[in-house]
Amino acid sequence: MDKILWADDEIDLLKPHILFLKAKGYDLTTVSNGRDALDALDNDSFSLVLLDENMPGISGLETLDLINERHPEVPVVMVTKSEEENIMDQAIGNRIADYLIKPVNPNQILLSIKKNLHSREIVNEQASSDYQQDFSKISQLINSAGSVDDWMDVYRQLVRWELKLSETGNPMEEMLLMQKRDANSNFCKFVKRNYESWVTTDDHPLMSHEVFRRRVFPLLDNGEKVCFFLIDNFRLDQWRVLQPLLSEFFNVSEEMYTTILPTSTQYARNAIFAGLMPYDIAKMYPGLWVEEDEDEGLNIHEQELIQTQLDRFRRKEKFSYAKLNDSSAGEKFMQRLNSSKDLPLQVVVLNFIDMLSHARTESKMIRELASNDAAYRSITESWFRHSSSIDIFRRLAELGYKVIVTTDHGTIRVDNPVKVVGDRNTNTNLRYKCGKNLNYNPRQVYEMHNPRKFGLPAPNLSSTFIFALNEDFFSYPNNYNYYVQYYTGTFQHGGISLQEMLVPLVTLTPRV
Repeated sequence: MDKILWADDEIDLLKPHILFLKAKGYDLTTVSNGRDALDALDNDSFSLVLLDENMPGISGLETLDLINERHPEVPVVMVTKSEEENIMDQAIGNRIADYLIKPVNPNQILLSIKKNLHSREIVNEQASSDYQQDFSKISQLINSAGSVDDWMDVYRQLVRWELKLSETGNPMEEMLLMQKRDANSNFCKFVKRNYESWVTTDDHPLMSHEVFRRRVFPLLDNGEKVCFFLIDNFRLDQWRVLQPLLSEFFNVSEEMYTTILPTSTQYARNAIFAGLMPYDIAKMYPGLWVEEDEDEGLNIHEQELIQTQLDRFRRKEKFSYAKLNDSSAGEKFMQRLNSSKDLPLQVVVLNFIDMLSHARTESKMIRELASNDAAYRSITESWFRHSSSIDIFRRLAELGYKVIVTTDHGTIRVDNPVKVVGDRNTNTNLRYKCGKNLNYNPRQVYEMHNPRKFGLPAPNLSSTFIFALNEDFFSYPNNYNYYVQYYTGTFQHGGISLQEMLVPLVTLTPRV
């Protein structure tokens, strides 16, 4: 039973309210002044305090200060006759749980108590009920999805429920996880049936190599200043936890696009900046394409690739390019903004989330901190809130930039090893393999025997690409147990899943 302390100098007049709350199952202790309230709190445990603002002796606000100092864990609901704004401000500034103005009826008091003591349980129960009602609807969407737009709708619904249920540790999370797996299984089948036509015909969704042409260039044509902000390894659920932080400075317009395969930096990100499929980049600009087996960085020519795209479309805009790998780089970019604030196009690549993903694989401590998707989102939100990134967005809004926030690919938590055999020249990515002597079970992968047909350069004429599906990851039979133990539960990218292929594409317009 929850124990409640009610401090009010007119407590005798509140007997009907007290009897009502007792009938609802609450244990009420009453006092008539602040000193007695503090003594009661020092000598007993209470779940909540109802505190009158205007009492003899020490005032309600003074009592509130002392409660916060001595018992900061106890929520306080201020009850007062005063409607003066400065009283409200002082109370709110002292982090009260609620503010009620007399005369109050018993149901108002009950509502405030429930909001502060039982909201988690009530929200949990309601969320469980609502999700159970939506479960069949989402299942029908999964089974009937026939287009990328349909799958985007499915994914949005799943992310919405994932965020809602994870807030309170709802037991329905396990059912949602099963539904996500079912959705991914069906989505992989959909991609296997349709991907070839997407890259060989004009009838396809918006894809990586078209993002600049179809989203950035039209804004520039309208005379807008644009900042293209690419956050590596960024998923829809992570965007949703960052959105409230950016809504203070921007109006938000959210959509998604479909990444090309492989869903990795070398292919998807270079396609974005060049405005070309990877095969065409390698053919037209061989000096700017880095093969799988080369030692140099796979994304070291991004600035040059952007310039080639501008040149091909005969665009004259000058642009700034920056890659932010740490807080120091972010601070330097902030300083540079003052001198480049009139440039029509800024391009920023932010690598923190990709670094977090890799660190989680390699560091036991990071694995503990980001043990599941909810924790992964939480770290993302905490980093963003306390990094220079949020200051960059605030400054871009002040400078009047429209900001396009997107990514080159998402990531998925893998837990099912799939055996593959390749020679020493086979690439190391766990979600796709490229090689000329691959041995695998074709039912477990998506195969590309003619990479050129899919817009991909191949190191050899006999090279084949294979892609992992769902939550699978590739492992070698030799040293198999090591692979399974080391990589199970890590976040990987390169293959086919909702999380990797359907990614946020958000336009932020500065608030006037």
